[in-house]
Amino acid sequence: MIVIALLTLDIHIPHAQSLKDKRMIVRSLKDRLQAKFNVSVSEVDHQDLWQRAEIGVVIVGSDEKFLQKVLEEASAEAERIAPDCMIQSNIEIV
Repeated sequence: MIVIALLTLDIHIPHAQSLKDKRMIVRSLKDRLQAKFNVSVSEVDHQDLWQRAEIGVVIVGSDEKFLQKVLEEASAEAERIAPDCMIQSNIEIV
């Protein structure tokens, strides 16, 4: 059985004054999550806004509990990386 787990991170970057400022934060977050958790990460919404981003984090496997745990840890890591930026996180299992 194939299980797909999705973590959605809604982010507000109050100190971003340009898209370049936003991209630096988003790129850092994406790179750290990919390297540490071996997940796929993409900015999926608000690409044209300076201070908002929605990040999708996806992992595929066969053990639902393991995937849930990985995404919970990834969410906690995102909170550590950018504690003043996180608005909401949500995990879905498909």
